[in-house]
Amino acid sequence: MNLNSLKVVNLIHDDFEDLELWYPVLRLREAGVMVHLIGEKSNIKYKGKYGVPATSDFGFSEINIAEYDGLLVPGGWAPDKLRRYPEAIQMVQDAFYQKKVIGQICHAGWVLISAKILKGKKVTSTPGIKDDMENAGAIWLDEPVVVDENIISSRRPSDLPLYMHAILEALSRKVIS
Repeated sequence: MNLNSLKVVNLIHDDFEDLELWYPVLRLREAGVMVHLIGEKSNIKYKGKYGVPATSDFGFSEINIAEYDGLLVPGGWAPDKLRRYPEAIQMVQDAFYQKKVIGQICHAGWVLISAKILKGKKVTSTPGIKDDMENAGAIWLDEPVVVDENIISSRRPSDLPLYMHAILEALSRKVIS
């Protein structure tokens, strides 16, 4: 699969779930997608829950989401930090309304909750935030991956192969259209 005309944002902050960040980044890059790690500021080294580092390419205010085809949010504890940045929330809202592919896994649903884009959407997440998702108006399903329009959600690291299949499929439709 060659998706080398596409660009995706992957939000980052400390305590990201290592696999939920790196597995999607590597799979997308393998498919030819340009992936930028976006944090509070550029060139900041963030540490995953298990110590694997990742350095931000750009800060939230340095990019225009309109120039990208998708946005991913990894799980772990990073989403609880990311949702505190108005620029990150605005980026998610803009991606949603511009019909960009939005991927969220595990605790990443917290960011989408704060962006107030889940009302009436079918999603999944780690069961630990099921109530949060439902309280935000989402229809929560206990499935490995759920696709509802441009939102693709998944529960945990063991679901990553199905999650990435759905992400890559959604992005490939952008190449065709």
